[in-house]
Amino acid sequence: MRLPFLSLFRTSPFEGLQEHAEKVKECAWAFQQAIECHISTACQTFEDFRAEVDRLESEADAIKRRIRGHLPKGTLMPVDKFQLFRYLREQDKVLDAVEEALDWISYRSEPGIPEDFAKDFFMLVDAVLDPIEELSVMVTEAHKYFRSYSEKQRKVVKQIIHTIRQQEHEADKVEDAIKQKIFNTSSDPITVFHMVRLAETIGSIADHAENAGDMMRAMLAR
Repeated sequence: MRLPFLSLFRTSPFEGLQEHAEKVKECAWAFQQAIECHISTACQTFEDFRAEVDRLESEADAIKRRIRGHLPKGTLMPVDKFQLFRYLREQDKVLDAVEEALDWISYRSEPGIPEDFAKDFFMLVDAVLDPIEELSVMVTEAHKYFRSYSEKQRKVVKQIIHTIRQQEHEADKVEDAIKQKIFNTSSDPITVFHMVRLAETIGSIADHAENAGDMMRAMLAR
């Protein structure tokens, strides 16, 4: 007989995962504003948005450490704690990719993202934010499943995972289109390298969201 997940904890680790997922979502919003600011010639606050991302990432790290430090040792769990850690790692890597993208932009402020590619990068950022929005929903619904082990609730979580996978695929297509456009329209090798690497780094945000979904699916399968 499978024990209700919450009966094994004074505090469910999914509460911490939910808190962390919300912090990831906040960070993604700040990232979107930073990209819009960087592309806009009228915006002078890119570094402020970048600092906000750094602050949110530090807060998420504190949540991550708390989750890892409060899992009870030697307690029988329906979810393998290493699977839980792997899920948390992938969710946290979303933040790492966001920070890496902003760092990469800051290395070359001029021309940064040329105006001809502004719309393309806006589309890519929008595409990678979609699966981030779903992460917190997925954790919330998974929390409900591990309270009840309802097959209906399990299907709800699996559908969210499927949605994240589809969204990541759409983000991949936008990333590929940007890289193709860069190679076909840009002649400066430094600009080509800078923008291709930026597109790949932003695209990896959705990759890690999909990986988190895969880790959640593995936990559901136990």
